Amino acid sequence: MTSETTQTDAATAETETELNELRDLIKGVRVVLWDFDGPICRLFAGHSAERVATDLAAWLEGRGLHNLLTESQRESLDPHVVLRAVDHRHPGSDLVAELEERLTQEELRATASAMPTPYADPLIRTWTAVGTRLAITTNNSPRVVREYLASRRLAACFAPHIYGRTQELNHLKPDPHCINRALAALGAAPTTSLMIGDTPSDFHAAQAAGVPFLGYARNDHKSKLLRDAGASTVVGSLKPLLRLVRDLHQA
Repeated sequence: MTSETTQTDAATAETETELNELRDLIKGVRVVLWDFDGPICRLFAGHSAERVATDLAAWLEGRGLHNLLTESQRESLDPHVVLRAVDHRHPGSDLVAELEERLTQEELRATASAMPTPYADPLIRTWTAVGTRLAITTNNSPRVVREYLASRRLAACFAPHIYGRTQELNHLKPDPHCINRALAALGAAPTTSLMIGDTPSDFHAAQAAGVPFLGYARNDHKSKLLRDAGASTVVGSLKPLLRLVRDLHQA
């Protein structure tokens, strides 16, 4: 047996093992909770999240509030880091409400250039068709989610179960608040549910809610972050998941 053949057989075995793990994870699932930005689409594919974070920080600085952010928070280039930092210092304030609305408006603008995650649309429709109930559990604004889903004609697959960011920012993931809201509204048991997310905060929120987790990582960096956080099942594409869902319900 050549080394090339050995490598091919090893790769095939690894793939079969991963598929079996994935099959076991989704078998018997009655409710699927989706994170939005990542598993369903790349919201900021054409509208830089880094620029949004910079603009939010600049808006604060223009109002003499530069000291609300540490240097690392200003350099994080993550709008949610900026939002959390201000809420930590002024929870429930008008300032936080205005900053959250500014972020929502930026997210709404981003929907026009958002890029659908490959295989997400048919997977959503297939799961819906076979009777699995779906919900969105996200740190993005629910207004943004509804607008994007409507543009893809997917709203009926989720409505009314969209649980996103509110002005109570302490409830953002990794807090399991949005997941628990979805489970309660759907009357779903955590053990027969599944969370699909692409960040460690998604994993930790699912873990806190007792919901099995499937990581989606579009590159090696995101995969490493998820696995380092403790996620045991991570896929780089939704294609095998779509095929398994179809196979399980045709059997």
